[in-house]
Amino acid sequence: MPNATPAANDDAPETPTVGKGRATPTRAEREAANRRPLVANTKEARAAAKADLQARREKARIGMEQGDDKYLPARDKGPQRRWVRDYVDAGWHISEWLMAAMLVVILLNLTPIADVQLWAMVALWGYMLLAIGDMVLLSIRVKKKAADKFGASRREKGLGWYAAMRALQMRFMRLPKPQVKRGQYPA
Repeated sequence: MPNATPAANDDAPETPTVGKGRATPTRAEREAANRRPLVANTKEARAAAKADLQARREKARIGMEQGDDKYLPARDKGPQRRWVRDYVDAGWHISEWLMAAMLVVILLNLTPIADVQLWAMVALWGYMLLAIGDMVLLSIRVKKKAADKFGASRREKGLGWYAAMRALQMRFMRLPKPQVKRGQYPA
């Protein structure tokens, strides 16, 4: 009689494994697997973050220079402030040269001649009074014209001061940069 015992690998089903087939990881092993830094600390990640920040700052700087409302600080936002900026930038103002006059007086005060120093200071004080008068008149004009254009009840507070402080800065140093040429007053 032939041997009736079946071969081990003949059509016999495999014995099923019980459970998941591996040991359950300990809590320490699971925590170690999940542990990662909150901020990527690789050299490439830091360089990428730095480049991204620099690109965003450059975009914001350009937007601010161009007067884009999205990038302007709160004190410069709005149509009335834009109109005031254009009005100030269109005119010539005595007060915008005040810093240059102060620099000249500082240089003249370095001379050993007392009369030159005295008259330089007198001239500076006179120029400062003229500049303050120019700023006051500009403030009054801006308030009146803004009330005519936007309505007296809708005119924002502080437009006169805003105009005077903008006129005090030299034209090339103003931010946002002037969007109009001299003589191009807004309607």
